[in-house]
Amino acid sequence: MLTRNNISSIFVFDQDEAKQFYTEVLGLEVADDMDFGPMRWLTVRVPGDTKVTLLEKPGPPGHDEETAEQVRALVAKGAGGGWLAFTTDDLDGMWEKVGAADVDVTQEIVQQPYGRDFAIRDPFGNHIRIGEVYEDVSG
Repeated sequence: MLTRNNISSIFVFDQDEAKQFYTEVLGLEVADDMDFGPMRWLTVRVPGDTKVTLLEKPGPPGHDEETAEQVRALVAKGAGGGWLAFTTDDLDGMWEKVGAADVDVTQEIVQQPYGRDFAIRDPFGNHIRIGEVYEDVSG
């Protein structure tokens, strides 16, 4: 039986730029930053959480250069298949923080059946939703 999801992955084109965006703009912390030879293992997480997100650069060892270029093209269009969702206790504060960072906003704050949220894209095209979620989703 599965017990939890401990790691997810999204594609980024520049791991240093991704590290800056996810830590300085969104407030995540670096969990791992290691050189594995053919790749850099860079993960981030919400402070205090155990689940991490791998900020993976398309290319070896997982992709040949032709495939990596196709992956980059899809991610840049917002069609890379990866997306992240975060919760916050201060949605309006996060909205101001990402606005000050000139982030690509794809949906302003809206009321949802489960709470309030907004949507942005990271510098590479990955979709991100940030929301305040009701404990009781019946509203």
